[in-house]
Amino acid sequence: MVSESSLAELLRARGLRLTAQRQLVLQAVLNLGHATPEQVHTAVRAVAAGVNITTIYRTLELLERLGLVTHTHLSHGSPTYHAAGEDQHVHLVCRECGAIDEIDPTLLRPLADQLAEQRGFRVDIGHVSLFGRCERCWNGDQE
Repeated sequence: MVSESSLAELLRARGLRLTAQRQLVLQAVLNLGHATPEQVHTAVRAVAAGVNITTIYRTLELLERLGLVTHTHLSHGSPTYHAAGEDQHVHLVCRECGAIDEIDPTLLRPLADQLAEQRGFRVDIGHVSLFGRCERCWNGDQE
């Protein structure tokens, strides 16, 4: 978890300052786990009503450039952000109920290695999302 002082140091090193909005956005991402900018906005507005969605997007982009958060695309909508300090993981997204689960990226390592060897393509496993139906939805349809 990133402390307020380490965030301030990272920002100062880039000639920026720690603002309340930056701290609130980072804290919202850390608290929510996986969150869209809209979800972050809702969480931040619960504490600071005057923060607009544009500020949220700009702050998320800055935090990503600083290496504090990263994003993935779990649907056709907005990207989903989570703390960059987390272990890389592959997202399993249920198209039916919207549940998001995570699996160890080593399960995709053989495929990633094969793509690198045969195509010279390097997979960013931390951005991989697999879509399908979760066990709960699958079993519900089988009854």
